[in-house]
Amino acid sequence: MLVTKIRQYREERGMKQSELAEAIGVRRETIVHLENGRYNPSLKMAMDIAKLFGVTVEELFEFTDD
Repeated sequence: MLVTKIRQYREERGMKQSELAEAIGVRRETIVHLENGRYNPSLKMAMDIAKLFGVTVEELFEFTDD
């Protein structure tokens, strides 16, 4: 299972889901699904989000055995 810290990083920066979506060129619904674990991003999307937040992909996403 893929666990994400997107919500945490987004909220720390006072960013709305719609703002994040616009910054990386996706719909707000995609961000909602990412944050709720219902969507796994492409490598490019993961890298774009990590770059935006100034973190590594590994800091942003974690795989668990669940």
